[in-house]
Amino acid sequence: MTYKVRTPLFPLYHNVRSLMGAIIGVEKRRVVQLNNAIKEQTGSPQRTVDWGDPDSWIVDLLTGDAAGLALRVWHFGDPPLNPRHMYGAYLFINNYGLLKPDLDGKYQITAKGDAFLAEQPDILQELDSAEGLLYILELLSVKEKAKTSELLTDWHIYLQQVSKNNTQSTAKDALRRRLQNLVERKLIGRAGNYYHIVKQGRDWLSNSLPAQQDEPTREVLAALNAYNVKQKEALHHALCQMTPLQFERLIAELLEVMGYQDVEVTKPSGDLGVDVVANVQVGITTVREVVQVKRMAHTTLTRPFIDQLRGALPYHKAIRGTLITLGRFAKSCAEAALFPGASPITLIDGERLIALLIAHEVGIRKRSIEMLEVDFTFAVEHEEYKIQQYEFAD
Repeated sequence: MTYKVRTPLFPLYHNVRSLMGAIIGVEKRRVVQLNNAIKEQTGSPQRTVDWGDPDSWIVDLLTGDAAGLALRVWHFGDPPLNPRHMYGAYLFINNYGLLKPDLDGKYQITAKGDAFLAEQPDILQELDSAEGLLYILELLSVKEKAKTSELLTDWHIYLQQVSKNNTQSTAKDALRRRLQNLVERKLIGRAGNYYHIVKQGRDWLSNSLPAQQDEPTREVLAALNAYNVKQKEALHHALCQMTPLQFERLIAELLEVMGYQDVEVTKPSGDLGVDVVANVQVGITTVREVVQVKRMAHTTLTRPFIDQLRGALPYHKAIRGTLITLGRFAKSCAEAALFPGASPITLIDGERLIALLIAHEVGIRKRSIEMLEVDFTFAVEHEEYKIQQYEFAD
């Protein structure tokens, strides 16, 4: 059985190119010794190591040939590769034969390595397929945008089918590293915690995958994504149609589901603009928080709204506040919300509010849909079992 997603510490491709250049002509044993020497210096909770400045830690922690080779790796590339993080790139180089030792044991570049350095599409497409990057692009191609957590379930299932490295923690780290690789290559974009495929990524995916007449899985996922987008729009429309009191009560319900205690919707007058008050556990301390909601979908809130809410905190004996709107916040609000020395104000715009409502299933329900998919590996395993039987019979 052929296992894919072979490189757990998946590297950025510019780090691979940098390391290749640094170790061409270097004996493999020296590179192995350097990796081992760095591994021995990983430190402990009692003895931490600062890896941020390679010019310092290389001289302090390494000696002799290991120190010289580490400095060569560090000063070779542009941008440079911190030798502390070279192991993933080294595994990648060996897994795919980009460099191979000659008769003297020194690394020399291969035809595949030349193609990789030249960024030839055929070799990059081969690597992207082998390491699951094309699958990630497929997932993003049917989503408007997605966080790592929203991709993780499908990715973990995929890893269980094609890789030995398929634990939950390994899957999460492997996904994170591949997303970073795709962002670096401008095949996907990132805005905050969300990733989205860009035109260049769609073109790359289209050119990388073999033509298929029947793609039911992609069609189902695309239809499901389109349906979910419509439901988000319907939820936003429903929020806009609520009365102010209904909207305040919905926010109060959301806070309770999120773990807030003693949640109370304030009376219409005498609250200094505060709509909901609640207590929340922060560590071992219970904190009083006030919330102001603005059911204004087409309005951009500015700094005076933050100042008004902050001024109401002492009246309610609160030390922090949250401002929620169906619209947006002006750019100046981010700085004002976390102004040094002032009580912090959390800002939740319409997009983030929708995400919170969906995550906690307030005002919306998540339905499970069963999707059947044949596991073709059972046939391969059965064939391997028969072969073993024949071998024993002989």
